[in-house]
Amino acid sequence: MKGMSEPADRIPDLRADLIAAGLTVDRLTGLWGQEAAEALHRGQRVPAERALARREPSALATLARLFVLGRPVARVEAETALPRLGVGGAQALGLVAAAADTVTAAVDLRPYSFVDAAGPADWWIVSDLGELALGHALPEDHVLGVGGASLTLSGLMLQRTVDSALDLGTGCGIQAMHAARHARRVVATDISERALRLAALNLALNEIDGVELRLGSMFDPVAGERFDHIVSNPPFVITPRTEGVPAYEYRDGGMVGDGLVASFVRGCAEHLTEGGVAQLLGNWEYRGAGDGLERVREWVDASPEPLDAWVIERDVEDDIRYAETWIRDGGTRPGTPDFERLLGAWLDDFAERDVRSVGFGYLLLRRTAGVPTLRRFERLHGSLGANEAGLGVHLGEALAAHDLQAALDDDALARLRPVVSGDVTEERHLWPGADAPTAILLRQGGGFGRVVSADTGLAALVGACDGELAVGAIVAALAQLLEVDELALRADLLPATRALLTDCFLRA
Repeated sequence: MKGMSEPADRIPDLRADLIAAGLTVDRLTGLWGQEAAEALHRGQRVPAERALARREPSALATLARLFVLGRPVARVEAETALPRLGVGGAQALGLVAAAADTVTAAVDLRPYSFVDAAGPADWWIVSDLGELALGHALPEDHVLGVGGASLTLSGLMLQRTVDSALDLGTGCGIQAMHAARHARRVVATDISERALRLAALNLALNEIDGVELRLGSMFDPVAGERFDHIVSNPPFVITPRTEGVPAYEYRDGGMVGDGLVASFVRGCAEHLTEGGVAQLLGNWEYRGAGDGLERVREWVDASPEPLDAWVIERDVEDDIRYAETWIRDGGTRPGTPDFERLLGAWLDDFAERDVRSVGFGYLLLRRTAGVPTLRRFERLHGSLGANEAGLGVHLGEALAAHDLQAALDDDALARLRPVVSGDVTEERHLWPGADAPTAILLRQGGGFGRVVSADTGLAALVGACDGELAVGAIVAALAQLLEVDELALRADLLPATRALLTDCFLRA
């Protein structure tokens, strides 16, 4: 970061002061209350400021006002809140700008907490000041902190232990830090030297080793290398290539339309080990009467090396809403001449390619030695299930379950003795006075919160899966009970069993 040095001997002082002040997510929430915390998340700091005004002075309150709310504090208060580092040390680290009597934050520094397969953890994350603190639109070289997309990707990240991982487009380093919890070696890249300096500070502040930072675009810094796991929150935002439209480094990859995501999908296989997985967030365009997910399928099919693919579309926005979202994200307010000018540029750009809407979602790609067995392109709009440790654990289990059932022929599948997952419930809907249900629903409490419509046979099979009986034996018993042909019932229930295994309704 411009003007920033990172003397290693001062970072332990900063860490000690943050610990002593109690700068954690829970302590901050306790300081100003849940409602103020939620308002702050929406970009409103007045409730938090009013809550601080009612509190007794403390190191925590000073650091919260300075680094989280972006308000200046008295120099004497800053010195008291940072007794080991001091204002001079904070200046040396590029954290503050100081005048004779006041200290102003030069960066955003706030606590971050999460739970993954390894358990709970608390970090501090340094990033650039946001629009709220700056009071104006963001500069194009802005380095983003932990936003919604960052949280989504870290929650999706597979948790299996691997030798090597790549974080492409690391920004402040958050995904590389998460990857270091399950990868023995991590390479993190970015086109921004500023981002890499902030990532280095965050790694040192949180005492995370084993991460190598490299400068460069896309896969250029890792030419000829392969990794077991690639994660990326790439600059996928579709941005007009028009003069006067800001090109924010953290979100704009400099390509036309959804070309950056297409380039990643087509190029990632040559940087994956056999069985290696790439996970990324992305946008895809719906052009004319075309289907956005079909565009993604074409990108996967264009890979020079075979890829398994599981692509989930979580949302779709029409062209106008999409443009409004990202213009506001850069700090330009609706109703201003700049907003209207930028909206016009976006709509002109979309019109050139006949883009009517844009999809957003998750991509999981796996390099395979043979013919791909996983080709899943689905729309899961709406709420997810309850996933305390994130979706990454569920995705890993679902991949393993897919591989297990894909390797079994029907006879081998019939010999499995699965059990119903503990988060699965059954709902039966009946008309008043009816003997038989009009609908039977199997509902998943975790994972993607899927709901499967079942007939009597499938519901009975799932209900009998207790680990004692084989699937084939259950089907045979049901055929007798329902007085139907066993082979016909087997032909209906075995494919459904495969799907329930893959989606973790059943566990082998």
